[in-house]
Amino acid sequence: MDTTAAPDLFDAENRALQAARAAYDACATTQPAPCRQALGELLTTYERLLRETRRLVRRSDRAELEMNQLNLRLQDLAAELEYRATHDPLTDVLNRAAVIELVNRHFVCHDLALIVLDIDHFKRINDSFGHPTGDRVIQGVVTCLKQAVSATAQIGRVGGEEFTVVLPGQGGDGCGQVAHTLRRAIEAYAFDLPDGSGVTASFGVSWLPCGSSFDEAYGLADEALYVAKRGGRNQVALAAGHVHVQPA
Repeated sequence: MDTTAAPDLFDAENRALQAARAAYDACATTQPAPCRQALGELLTTYERLLRETRRLVRRSDRAELEMNQLNLRLQDLAAELEYRATHDPLTDVLNRAAVIELVNRHFVCHDLALIVLDIDHFKRINDSFGHPTGDRVIQGVVTCLKQAVSATAQIGRVGGEEFTVVLPGQGGDGCGQVAHTLRRAIEAYAFDLPDGSGVTASFGVSWLPCGSSFDEAYGLADEALYVAKRGGRNQVALAAGHVHVQPA
């Protein structure tokens, strides 16, 4: 541990004060009384000013420390507010507005695949077992998505039981395989519903080139999603100009 004392900001002033005190003591017999009295008054005033200056410096240091702590707290609050503004509070994945911004930003420079998935028969889960169970199912689905996608993918919740997976630079065949991996992960996950039933999801997948937009990508993926639902659910449907279904 470093025990080196910090330098005294008033070292020069202290030395001057010590020299003045020595001169004051030395002039007791060599200088007239009025001169010694005047020097004594100057010493008293100087000491008082030095004490006051030290007090002001300590107060300034405390104020600077408090200001630094406040600035750090403000930075933390700003980061927290930004996080809350861009993330879904139930699942901690991106919210719809953040997904839209993310997709449009990626499309400036990259091709992009967008997976849209919807939990099958979710209303039945809520109606049969209550909304807390429905919330746990939603969280379980997000757990499946997080475990199955790569680090470059971004997950979002864009509706009550609807999610997106953003895959920058991903081609058609690859994103279809990712969707199938996600579908199987959800199908195999132990959601522990009261009646022992499982949970499945339907998937729509689109991929578009650089320069496209969220509205285009989402529109195609959403169209494919409904093809998968009409085809019996728990399926992956791919959209690339013409929509076609890949069986489960």
